[in-house]
Amino acid sequence: MAPLAQHERGRREVRLPAPRLPATGTGAAGGVSAGSGAACVVAVADRAPLRRTDPRQAHQVHALLAAGHSKRSIARRLGMGFSTLLRYAHATEPEELFTGQWQSRPTRLDAFKPYLDQRWQEGCTNAWKLWEEIKEQGYPDGCSSVRAYASRSLRGKPQAVGPRPPSARAVTRWILTHPDALAEGDRVQLKTVLANCPELDALAGHVRSCAHMLTQLKGHQLQAWIEAETTTDLPSLQRFARHLQGDLDAVTAGLSQPWNSGVVEGHVNRIQMIKRQMFGRAGFALLRKRVLLYS
Repeated sequence: MAPLAQHERGRREVRLPAPRLPATGTGAAGGVSAGSGAACVVAVADRAPLRRTDPRQAHQVHALLAAGHSKRSIARRLGMGFSTLLRYAHATEPEELFTGQWQSRPTRLDAFKPYLDQRWQEGCTNAWKLWEEIKEQGYPDGCSSVRAYASRSLRGKPQAVGPRPPSARAVTRWILTHPDALAEGDRVQLKTVLANCPELDALAGHVRSCAHMLTQLKGHQLQAWIEAETTTDLPSLQRFARHLQGDLDAVTAGLSQPWNSGVVEGHVNRIQMIKRQMFGRAGFALLRKRVLLYS
């Protein structure tokens, strides 16, 4: 039996050892003598994986069907199996072809998808933040499933366009500014921000109490303020309060006495400015003269 002359398109050949035929006579079908050593070629059809599904072939199949071609002629023309062609022909949309054993399968995330969709529409597009929120609601798995769902199903959906949130620098300036000195628009925005963030609201209260103690020279209240800050749920504020304990007497004096080192710091800043201006351009004598003659 002679080998196949040519395999079909889209198939691969597997060569098997020639079978041992009787020593006498020829084969009934092909006339291959014994001991010829020829190889039998078996064409094995490629099983295309799911990811090789091409939407363009689906459009070609539908176009040829609309032109009046038969299904078997289309399969021969495009070099695909008849079952594959039927799958293309029965699919009304290319997306219907991408169906596998892992798709449309119930997962633990299904119960939380409505909440994820709602939060996405509200403007929360951080997958890690969304995972933390549903984890508090009882979601047992990791963040990878939430990230995959967000990138596959949520990204690209229209989101509600709302006002731009204020920057961290703007909120810091509002908190550090005296309430009476804030503009009306800034006061309204700060009130909205504090209403939506309880931690930031608590921080603003601690900052204002410290500012009142600083501007009104209420140094005797420092110890009570430190004790109150060490019991808060704000780690940064707790560290700041503990550091004040290391130099409590000096800080208390600075908050109680009308004198301060502001003048000294101003002179130091002026000398540093002159030094940087003269760096690499003059020696110590000229630098000393500029410092002494600076008015």
